Amino acid sequence: MTQAARGVEADARLRRVSVAFPLPAEGGVRLGVVADTHSRPHRAGLRALAAQNPDLILHAGDIGDLEVLTELRKIAPVHAVRGNIDPRAPHLPDVLELALTRGETSAGEPVVVFKIVVVHIGLNGTRIRADAARAAQQNQAQLLVCGHSHVPFMGRDRGLAVFNPGSMGPRRFLLPIVFGMAELTEAGWQLWHVDCETGKRWAPS
Repeated sequence: MTQAARGVEADARLRRVSVAFPLPAEGGVRLGVVADTHSRPHRAGLRALAAQNPDLILHAGDIGDLEVLTELRKIAPVHAVRGNIDPRAPHLPDVLELALTRGETSAGEPVVVFKIVVVHIGLNGTRIRADAARAAQQNQAQLLVCGHSHVPFMGRDRGLAVFNPGSMGPRRFLLPIVFGMAELTEAGWQLWHVDCETGKRWAPS
């Protein structure tokens, strides 16, 4: 059994990293969300991702060759987690806690407006795994991002929103080749998938 298959809380060696991303004083932020590139991100998909103008990219694991992250950084800054095929490396956490902040309190502390937790394995079918839910809830996150299944998904479970961007790598079976986008504005937030082959929004048929 791999470490990732044991879950995000089953191994004391799991590395957690917390990062903050400051939002502009006005306006929102666009996050590109990718997973399961397996060393071969779809070439047209990279162009489609760049066309979405993300401010930040999240990679939910199974990166493969770490040169993939270098390619993604040509589009926007990248934060990634380690998937079950990825090496243990100092810059690859198993759990990423991302706080989107705007401004400061009177004590000089950043004001957190939205929290996201990223893990590689977070779902059993359409249900959030208990260990992934605990990781998100302990961090008071509103959104859990995960990969692994190659199946694009968005939904709610255990009081959390969950988003699997699907796979941007080699096609598995008849699954689509897609990535995700998340946008936070003053009016709220939304999630969607983009078809790597067409560059258009994707939805299940």
